[in-house]
Amino acid sequence: MSYLQWSDELATGIGVIDSQHKRIIHYINQLEDARALNEPDLVKEVLINLTDYTLSHFAFEESLMEDAGYEAAAIHSKTHDSFRDRIRSYNDRFSTGEDVSEELSKLLNVWLIEHIANDDSSYTSCVLKNIPGINNKQKSGWLSRKLHNFFA
Repeated sequence: MSYLQWSDELATGIGVIDSQHKRIIHYINQLEDARALNEPDLVKEVLINLTDYTLSHFAFEESLMEDAGYEAAAIHSKTHDSFRDRIRSYNDRFSTGEDVSEELSKLLNVWLIEHIANDDSSYTSCVLKNIPGINNKQKSGWLSRKLHNFFA
């Protein structure tokens, strides 16, 4: 499987979300490297990091949608819930010794691109409209507080 590459077509226009998506892509590519090296310990490390970061990203994104007053936030959260369940299942299977890395890699490659293009693009205009300064990199304000809460 080839590496995922970031492209402008994946950009939401919300800098912090785009940065988080790039980080998830980085982890997906690390999983591909670990698979190619056939290193179970490295696969485990990447899987832990990918899972932790993705779940934090979902929580951050859900908070963002709620604060912006996005009407379909609950529907979007259900999509995340479904994916959380799938990730837990992969982690459970991996912890019993099953090699899930290829299956997980395929899922992530497809799911992430489709989720960004279809689901995440639906809330961006609401967020950009209702959270002024979301793209400002100031040390105070909504973005700073939320990043501290979710990623500190």
